[in-house]
Amino acid sequence: FIRVALRTGAPIIPVAVVGAEEIYPVVARFQPAARLLGMPFFPITPLFPWTGPLGFVPLPSKWWIEFGEPIDVEQYGPRAAANPAIVARLTEEVRNTVQQMLLRRLAQRRSVFLG
Repeated sequence: FIRVALRTGAPIIPVAVVGAEEIYPVVARFQPAARLLGMPFFPITPLFPWTGPLGFVPLPSKWWIEFGEPIDVEQYGPRAAANPAIVARLTEEVRNTVQQMLLRRLAQRRSVFLG
């Protein structure tokens, strides 16, 4: 996404989502089933596979979606997409921004289900 933004001059909008990971809480991964089915992993959740298709119903959870300030990349120009140092620096900037947003949101959250 960094290279695409650099090539096109589009700003990068950092986005942090808290809560989505709780709709299917994974308590274990069953690798033999994953290999048998050709899947990267086979999740064991509190409801799946024990309750069959009912296990695919997501648990209720409060989601917080936060959009950060746009990161302007026009100053670098399209050729910067081929510069590994610039790409790495912008990648780290986006990663740090999103991480700070996540930590701030998690600190504000009272519970998984109530937000």
